[in-house]
Amino acid sequence: MGGWAIAVHGGAGVDPNLPAERQEEATQLLTRCLNIGISALRSSLPAIDVVELVVRELESDPLFNSGRGSALTANGTVEMEASIMDGDGRRCGAVSGISTVKNPISLARLVMDKSPHSYLGFSGAEEFAKQQGVEMVDNEYFITEDNVGMLKLAKEANTILFDYRIPVTGLESCASSVESPIRMNGLPISVYAPETVGCVVVDGQGRCAAATSTGGLMNKMTGRIGDSPLIGAGTYAGELCGVSCTGEGEAIIRGTLARDVAAVMEYKELGLQEAVDFVIKKRLDKGFAGLIAVSNKGEVAYGFNCNGMFRGCATEDGFLDVGIW
Repeated sequence: MGGWAIAVHGGAGVDPNLPAERQEEATQLLTRCLNIGISALRSSLPAIDVVELVVRELESDPLFNSGRGSALTANGTVEMEASIMDGDGRRCGAVSGISTVKNPISLARLVMDKSPHSYLGFSGAEEFAKQQGVEMVDNEYFITEDNVGMLKLAKEANTILFDYRIPVTGLESCASSVESPIRMNGLPISVYAPETVGCVVVDGQGRCAAATSTGGLMNKMTGRIGDSPLIGAGTYAGELCGVSCTGEGEAIIRGTLARDVAAVMEYKELGLQEAVDFVIKKRLDKGFAGLIAVSNKGEVAYGFNCNGMFRGCATEDGFLDVGIW
């Protein structure tokens, strides 16, 4: 074992014109979350506890697309989803269609620990949350002024590509006649907001864990489920590694991206970074995505095939890096 390691992400698919102040806010948030995770690992918390702790922090900050600040559905509401996996025994829990649970990742953890199931959705998940006594809030808690403005613009311009974090002001020059280059399952989509959050950790005992949480796509159809709650697609952890993905959910689902990193490590005997590079290059077809990963040897890796990915990583030997591009 090579000691503990941690990586966090705030989503792949960064707009190249993202204002400098937003970039700085993102860097500060990622650094803060890394430091929370590092402190927990130094206190010998197990990997599964650390990933939940870090993702809760990301969900509670409105900057990224999870928890408070989640992207809005076409109806103007928030439907969140999350999953968590403990590589020690490959235990997992996931939720979808969450609208009143303050921290969806903790509900996913409860599905894993306190239910006979691996995945609960919509009204069933909300009822389970009430039974477990988790903190509940009104749906309005998750909705921010920025996202209300972006949803309005999305509805006015059906085929334009938006990054959901771009300030509403200054977009008057965006013409609704501009055609989006992004297609999902062969169809043009009006808004591409892939800013999922995630965390992967290997602790000092070599145990890997992963957690992912998101509000999904801006202006998505009500009931849409992406890759983030799907074990093997958006999230995976086993004996060898832990992986959290972000980006075009439909492409990640088709490629079973997170599980494939572990699979090529196991079956092709690739190293962690080699496995990440292989999966990003070979399994996304025409989709755009990124991922973070840790190995049971204390290694950390990431990869993406789009403009950028908000990410940060650190290892027990003192390495620490936070980046976007």
